[in-house]
Amino acid sequence: MIVEYLRYTVAADQAAQFEEAYEKAAEHLLASPHCLGYDVARCSEEPTSYIVRIHWDSAEGHIEGFRKSPQFGPFFGLVKPFFSDIAEMRHYELVSDHQKS
Repeated sequence: MIVEYLRYTVAADQAAQFEEAYEKAAEHLLASPHCLGYDVARCSEEPTSYIVRIHWDSAEGHIEGFRKSPQFGPFFGLVKPFFSDIAEMRHYELVSDHQKS
């Protein structure tokens, strides 16, 4: 598994549209067999900062699978207005994961 981190700086007056875009994009993202889940977090100290974490089966599954799939076009169409707001977009290998149940 690989985790894609996207760090956004979204103008305050665009926050609701950004959150709605990812909410609508969920249908297309989660339809991909390569996507294992995702979450969107807003910084409480700096509300214009967001982190989107997308869990992929692999980097290849994301780049070669999802980006070349029928789901990518509708997904990208929804989040594209915020593409220029991305400050960082990288893949990370999960080293450890501790969840309290």
